[in-house]
Amino acid sequence: MSAGPEQERDPGLQPERTRLAWRRTTLASTVSAVLAVKAALHGGPSASRIVAGALCGALWLAFLLLAHRRIHALAVSSSPAALTARHAAAAVACAAATAVCAVVLVV
Repeated sequence: MSAGPEQERDPGLQPERTRLAWRRTTLASTVSAVLAVKAALHGGPSASRIVAGALCGALWLAFLLLAHRRIHALAVSSSPAALTARHAAAAVACAAATAVCAVVLVV
């Protein structure tokens, strides 16, 4: 059995899937931020709950900015540059810090 000519990979598929994954993650982050703010205000607001809710909102905005920049980079170029380690670390830090804020609000 001879191997036929290799099909070239369509460079448009992977960036499209990655762009959609960023959008889904942004939507999930938005829902988490809204629930965090709701939890902060439930049962009467306190100073610590308001600070935690505001921090969740700020982290959401930071993640939204990172995601928007990546989605834009994926949409503009047919062969986008790889995600830099700095941006990946920032996205992970936003997600982890949001999780910590959620734990603080729930407990």
